[in-house]
Amino acid sequence: MAAAAGSRDVEFIRARSDKRQYRRVVLPNALEILLISDPDTDKAAACMEVEVGSFSDPEGLEGLAHFLEHMLFYASEKYPGEHEYTKYITEHGGSYNAYTSSETTNFYFDVNVDNFEEALDRFAQFFIRPLMSQDAVLREIKAVDSEHKKNLLSDGWRMYQLQKHLASKDHPYHKFSTGSWETLETKPKERGLDIRHELLKFYENYSANLMHLVVYGKESLDCIQGLVDRLFSDIKNTDRISFKCPSHPLSEEHLQLLVKALPIEEGDYLRLIWPIIPSIQFYKEGPCHYLSHLIGHEGEGSIFHIIKELGWAMNLMAGESTNSTEYSFFSVSMRLTDAGHEHMEDIVGWIFKYLFLLKEDGVHEWIFNELVAINETEFHYQDKIDPISYVTGTVSSMRLFPPEEWLVGSALPSKYVPQRIMMILDQLSPERVRIFWESKKFEGCTTSAEPWYNTSYSVENVTPSVIQQWIQKAPTEKLHLPEPNMFIPKDFALKEVTEKVTFPKVLRKTPLSRLWYKPDLLFSTPKVHIIIDFHCPLSSHSPEAYVSTDLFVDLLVDYLNAYAYDAQIAGLYYSIYLTSDGFQVSLGGYNDKMRVLLNAILKQIANFEVKPNRFSALKETTVKDYQNFNFRQPHSQASFYVSLILEDKKWPVAEKLEALAKLESDSLAKFLPNLLSKTFLECYIQGNIEPSEAKSIAQEIEDTIFNTPNTMFKSMSPSQYLTKRVIMLENELKCHYQIEGLNQKNENSSVIQYIQVHQDDASSNIKLQLFSLIASQPAFNQLRTVEQLGYITSLSLRSDYGVWALQVLIQSTVKVQVQN
Repeated sequence: MAAAAGSRDVEFIRARSDKRQYRRVVLPNALEILLISDPDTDKAAACMEVEVGSFSDPEGLEGLAHFLEHMLFYASEKYPGEHEYTKYITEHGGSYNAYTSSETTNFYFDVNVDNFEEALDRFAQFFIRPLMSQDAVLREIKAVDSEHKKNLLSDGWRMYQLQKHLASKDHPYHKFSTGSWETLETKPKERGLDIRHELLKFYENYSANLMHLVVYGKESLDCIQGLVDRLFSDIKNTDRISFKCPSHPLSEEHLQLLVKALPIEEGDYLRLIWPIIPSIQFYKEGPCHYLSHLIGHEGEGSIFHIIKELGWAMNLMAGESTNSTEYSFFSVSMRLTDAGHEHMEDIVGWIFKYLFLLKEDGVHEWIFNELVAINETEFHYQDKIDPISYVTGTVSSMRLFPPEEWLVGSALPSKYVPQRIMMILDQLSPERVRIFWESKKFEGCTTSAEPWYNTSYSVENVTPSVIQQWIQKAPTEKLHLPEPNMFIPKDFALKEVTEKVTFPKVLRKTPLSRLWYKPDLLFSTPKVHIIIDFHCPLSSHSPEAYVSTDLFVDLLVDYLNAYAYDAQIAGLYYSIYLTSDGFQVSLGGYNDKMRVLLNAILKQIANFEVKPNRFSALKETTVKDYQNFNFRQPHSQASFYVSLILEDKKWPVAEKLEALAKLESDSLAKFLPNLLSKTFLECYIQGNIEPSEAKSIAQEIEDTIFNTPNTMFKSMSPSQYLTKRVIMLENELKCHYQIEGLNQKNENSSVIQYIQVHQDDASSNIKLQLFSLIASQPAFNQLRTVEQLGYITSLSLRSDYGVWALQVLIQSTVKVQVQN
């Protein structure tokens, strides 16, 4: 075995809770590798990042990099059987995928630890001697084209391409990157090009010196190093130079624009985008992190809090987005209500008012230090994630940061340099802004169409003097900086638990609630998780009840947003969402301030009242969300119809829309006492918490919900406790449900074959999972590769309330026929 060209001990900056071992290795062919040894893992994983992406596509061959990514999965000289890699991975408990971005292409997989060496050998052949046979080329062009057609009616893809279209034509950012039948078959043939020859020529860019590899295994570092040295040393190093962007993709003509675009789905969206210097160049100073924290804040005095209270917006996000070290964008985006659409100019005026406030007020060191404290806590007490997520998240750091910072990347900015923050803030000016405004209200008012997705749009100039007018006429509501964050944890002590509880156990039971408890005996982190299931059997007995409960839950989240936003920043997360028989409150994070947040949520629930202005805004948004069911991918719609057939409390979207149209704030207020008059609480507490405190929390939950003055909550008798059920399909009975696609513009169809097997049973579950494991890859290969039915095909398991089934899914532009 040849010795590695270089491996040196690197003092990696790592989380205090991280017990894994790491080593940097450079092979003789210049391939740089990060080795990770984790004796506790049951899965091994690897990820290769190649510094060749869609920006490297040759002129007139749009999507070639993405096409190559697809082709490398087929076969190699060493493993010539088609899809031998994917078959081996799937049959040994693993998963695989890849993606092509602007400047890189990433390939990754995980597999059972006992099968890692063989899986890694098959993976390595991607980069050594792939076959890329002629017959596979045509089939995979069809798969790429099917993937593109899937995206044609996706507003996310459409708006992203529109932003790229309105950029310098000589910059690769302007390009179309996915590829299609037109770009990879029709046009190359017209030019007399052999696409396989072009593919092989493009593959020559895959040089070892442009690759970074992360390998995560159970064995020792020495063992893993021997493995990668043997398997990856044959990758050729042709000393290629990595792609460098030619400056920024936006020139002056692409700034000071107002772009009105016509979306597919219901809903109005507003995005302000500025070109900025990438903050990766100043990652230890974190200027964009500071600014996005303030501009995207949702507490009192923030941009969002004010426009939300006026009923103009439903959310707001702010931050930097980039795939490059050479250029970047800072954006502020939000979903508007109909009223917000009418006040677009006021909203833009407010955003610039707030930016001017930040300039006038200067940079505050206490805010920077608060963010430093939050980041350090989050980094050092991070949860251990699965190996495949860890390797894909770490590999990009190898290209961007020195080895000792590979594990931390830009997560710990610590240098307070106010001038750098002001430099980025100065770039967020009226002179440099691009405003993208999406609404179906622009139907018939657009003048142009983006060529790849045919998105209708029009462009107007919006000068600094115009924006100054918007600033002056915006209402005078008080904008101010946030207060210090009271939720930042300080107590990280680990609780002592004498009883070693292996499985959750019932710690407390009353006629009102039941408490399940399990202490953390594995991770040793100062975190706790609390789940409260509110079982309300009247929540979904009719479409009217369903939509009323849905609005009740949305209003709860809406009311809590300003107060609980600081908690989320500080690492305390919560969610409230609808369930099949009520609603669920879920909290997780550092246990230090958990009870403060829990108490606020419980009081909001117990003292709930309907605010007509917020009801109107949320009802409007909910109506549009229901209407957007029509624009979902056909396979998603088909999956919903399966649930509709199986479940006895599932309602068609059309019926929910009809019920929602009639729902008013006063009728919701009248419904709630009826909904909550029969309630039982199922509580789950797990983590860094002692049994006595868990009992105390359960008692507090009970007291607040059931004993608060004027509470609407009442207990229910055990006989009213509902068991979740699905319809049993009899033997020899074949059900056939056929419905026309709801979006006539979508040329895809979908079919699902659902085969009900059994109710929950450990032995039967294992047998069914084993069958699925064996059959899923051959089914995928037959449906997608051999029969060329489409990009989305699968054989998978499905569980509906413990009833297991096998499901075969196809989405295709080819006519789908169902035989009885």
